Amino acid sequence: MERPRPTDESEKQLGFRKQRPVRWLDPRVLIRTGAQSMMAGIFAAFADKRELQGTLETVDHRAGDETGLWFDFVADLGDGFDATYSVASLLAAPTLQPEGADQPLPRGQLLVMGGDQVYPAAATTAYEERTKGVYRAALPVAPPDAPKLYALPGNHDWYDGLTSFLRVFAQQRNFGGWDTEQTRSYFAIKLPSDWWLFAIDTQFDDYIDKPQLDYFRSVGVLPGHKVILCTSKPSWVPAGSNGKTKGYDTIEFFLREVIPDGATVPLMLTGDKHHFAHYESRAAGRHLITCGLGGAYLANTHRLPESLTLPPASAPTPQQTYGLEARYPDKPVSWRLAGGVLRLPWLNRAFLLLTGALQTVMSLAVLFGLGETADPTRQGSFSLVGAWAPTAIVAAVLYLAGVAFARLDVPKKSGASWWVGLVHAVPHLGLSAGWAFFLHWLHGDVLPAGESADWWTFAIFVVLTPTLIGVLDAEIVAVYLWFASLGGFNSNELFAAQRIEDHKGFLRMHIDPKGTLRIYPIVLERICRDWDPDPSGAPTDPWLTPEKPLEPKLVGTPIEIPRP
Repeated sequence: MERPRPTDESEKQLGFRKQRPVRWLDPRVLIRTGAQSMMAGIFAAFADKRELQGTLETVDHRAGDETGLWFDFVADLGDGFDATYSVASLLAAPTLQPEGADQPLPRGQLLVMGGDQVYPAAATTAYEERTKGVYRAALPVAPPDAPKLYALPGNHDWYDGLTSFLRVFAQQRNFGGWDTEQTRSYFAIKLPSDWWLFAIDTQFDDYIDKPQLDYFRSVGVLPGHKVILCTSKPSWVPAGSNGKTKGYDTIEFFLREVIPDGATVPLMLTGDKHHFAHYESRAAGRHLITCGLGGAYLANTHRLPESLTLPPASAPTPQQTYGLEARYPDKPVSWRLAGGVLRLPWLNRAFLLLTGALQTVMSLAVLFGLGETADPTRQGSFSLVGAWAPTAIVAAVLYLAGVAFARLDVPKKSGASWWVGLVHAVPHLGLSAGWAFFLHWLHGDVLPAGESADWWTFAIFVVLTPTLIGVLDAEIVAVYLWFASLGGFNSNELFAAQRIEDHKGFLRMHIDPKGTLRIYPIVLERICRDWDPDPSGAPTDPWLTPEKPLEPKLVGTPIEIPRP
């Protein structure tokens, strides 16, 4: 039954609640996401659903005909409503003519979602409110030539062991005006002119399970065929720049074991990193494209390596050099946006609860040590150890927290995280100690003696420590992130803290009757934040329209891969 078109943006009218962007530094989000990530790893180790999917029905997936095919790729969506819906409304439009295109680009007959369809973690309600409901609002009813939709899981889709992902995408239910046909978390689609699209589920950089290998071997790729390979993350960047090959080894294994001699893989697609990056090796005849601009916070591009050497030296195949051909946002814009992290305390007010609590505990520990040391009856060595033990314990915990934070982006085997953790922890400890010494001096040398001094000191501590000192502590985190990014680590956290909603996009692709593949990288420099309901629109019209028209544009010129 078709849902009535909404007359306003309320949850009752839309059927879902519009969501704000995830606040990644909110302590509740940090704790919950960390716990879910850990549980997902444990669950995958003991009950990997990829092993079980081999018993499911095998479906012959096809798209397009001899006239060609238009299809789209979007990844890292399902975050804040405004960004996700801005992209979804462009994907749903019957035609699109972005700035720089010489002709209108028809809506894709096929939509491939390349991972992380929901944030911060997979759940049925989260999919409905951040993804499915949003896309239904963009294309409420299937047009006569209903487009198909396929989805590859990313790490956030895996946080509940794929349970919600399979319920949403693998039961042949409509996804707004898109039809879903997949039955597994991986799929192969036969495209026109001997092209194929393979989407492999390699989450957690694990070995590819035998049912998945058997599935791709059986679909019928022949010599002379061309494969577009979709993966869950751009493992080629660390493999080709710093030798971190764990994820890329899985891809290389898949290419050797599944792609027959004479077939080629001229294009690899992925999301995961929330930017656009295009690497090309003319010698290898291969393009590597990352496009994770579907709705999640923007990521940096100024730290991308200018070239990659692939495969790693340990692989049996010859190495080739891949040059960085295009990126979005461009390098100067990425550098400028990085400086926005200095607004961190105002962008993440819930984070101030964490820094305020941290400074309160640490300052109390130092004040306790100062008070005990000043007591003439407790001047022995054991008394001094007991007086400063709480400070030492809190300092050790803070140092280890700094190490753990650094390890989000610093190779564990390098040992650098221990030094980075120290650099991160010292300013926090210095702020706590300096504030405690100031209060101690204020109480003893400035304020009048007696109960009045005690109450004034107590009042100043209670009011200013979690507020003023908490804000200063959050600013220390911001400054650390900016300087850390100069060294090439914690860059993801630098941008996650800012939750930049603008600079979004997707890929529109076309296989023409001659077999040439053209890729159109489409971006929005500014998303829409003000929407008007359209209750009198046609069934396939979007429920909400932007107050100001969206202005998509191409990044550079279309990427062309000719048929050999």
